[in-house]
Amino acid sequence: QVRLIESGGQLVQAGGSLRLSCTTSGLPFPTLSMGWFRQPPGKDREYVAAITRDSGLIFYQPSVKDRFTISRDNVKNTVYLEMNYLRPEDTAVYYCASTRGRRLSDPNEYDHWGQGTQVTVSS
Repeated sequence: QVRLIESGGQLVQAGGSLRLSCTTSGLPFPTLSMGWFRQPPGKDREYVAAITRDSGLIFYQPSVKDRFTISRDNVKNTVYLEMNYLRPEDTAVYYCASTRGRRLSDPNEYDHWGQGTQVTVSS
């Protein structure tokens, strides 16, 4: 059974930091690219960051570049999102997802998704 479980979301003040984790099972994790997406209240799901299977390529949405860091541990089958200098506009449900594809910013490219974790940034 494929499972992706996000954790680490919580309420934080603007300027603060959080580390999200996404632990997977039932997937050939080391062979897959992984992405983080988020869905702000009342808005569509949007791309945040992605990392290829060997961490050789890493991509970020411009609004989070230099504040967020995506990383992975292929032994623990886990992908992380370190978020610093959080802003109220970062408030969203954050999802991780896996893909064998190449269009890493396209949510339609992803095969499996977690249930999401809520991040709320207060001003």
